[in-house]
Amino acid sequence: MKDERPLMQIRDLAVTYHTRLGDLSAVHGVSFDVQRGEILGLVGESGCGKSTLGKALLRMIAPPGEISSGQIIFDGQDVMEYDERQLRDFRGRAASMIFQDPMTSLNPVQRIDEH
Repeated sequence: MKDERPLMQIRDLAVTYHTRLGDLSAVHGVSFDVQRGEILGLVGESGCGKSTLGKALLRMIAPPGEISSGQIIFDGQDVMEYDERQLRDFRGRAASMIFQDPMTSLNPVQRIDEH
């Protein structure tokens, strides 16, 4: 029987950076699902929060930043509750992020799902 649940569910995710001038909301209220076999590409203007969102999904936000609210559910498990070993496995096997210019990271004549 095919599992119809989304592989990843993001609910009301927020990332806040705590600065000496006050708190800065970098990502606020993001929600979406990723289905099994689906590939998600995130595009937007420079500084709009793409990298911050990607780092949050991998739980790689470093101080003074923090995931201030929301849920990250992967294959039915709460990623926010993962210990360090589970995070390494998750980052190494299940989820990844291309941080650079995609033209230097991806072959432009090959489909994304072939990479």
